[in-house]
Amino acid sequence: MSGSYKGRFEGQVAVVTGGAAGIGRATAERMAAEGALVSVWDISEAALADCSFAAHTARVDQSNEAQVIAAAADVVSQLGRLDILVVSAGITGPNTTVETYPSDAWQQVMAINVNGTFYCDKAAIPHMKANGYGRIVNIASIAGKEGNPNASAYSTSKAAVIGLTKSLGKELSKDNITVNAVTPAAVKTAIFDQMTQEHIDFMLSKIPIGRFGTVDENAAMICFLASREASFSTGAVFDTSGGRATY
Repeated sequence: MSGSYKGRFEGQVAVVTGGAAGIGRATAERMAAEGALVSVWDISEAALADCSFAAHTARVDQSNEAQVIAAAADVVSQLGRLDILVVSAGITGPNTTVETYPSDAWQQVMAINVNGTFYCDKAAIPHMKANGYGRIVNIASIAGKEGNPNASAYSTSKAAVIGLTKSLGKELSKDNITVNAVTPAAVKTAIFDQMTQEHIDFMLSKIPIGRFGTVDENAAMICFLASREASFSTGAVFDTSGGRATY
């Protein structure tokens, strides 16, 4: 794997939610290649069956707190510890105006993207504190910083992930547990299937580099933040936006 660091995660256990596809999968595969025992959490059983690189898999709906708590406990029981958490699972919701946005779709986006991130972070904390070490990386979006039109629920949910990251990073700053967020611009993955072509074209038009990001580019940033090297960054937001971010 290009740019990988052999043995960087040796002896560590990582959980990656949404780890059977997209950015999550690229991250999980890279961590496994760099020595981690990786637990992949995903809602798709079919996709999980294709994760032979993983040391542990679990079908988890991260909007269900009981499932999240049980899965975290099983990881520690099976693999011995929990050092790294990457919360990558999420949905976009429909592309429409606030005026016409279906309330049930709004609630679903919040349940998975906001509540789910909160549940996963919360469940990991006691296991990391028990080891005196941890790395949490929450995947937000440039939409959470700038707001995309016709994507109000997604933009709001990712802004909430940024706020949670900043708050939790400060809370855990004395516990040797760092908490950071990554804010990608659009990356062409299966999540595009949830968007209109008009919205996809809009997102591309906003990226100065003139192309979409790749899952591997995002995995590289995530893996750095999940590594021992990233010891003095917490409660921070790291852009992978192709120049789109303005702050």
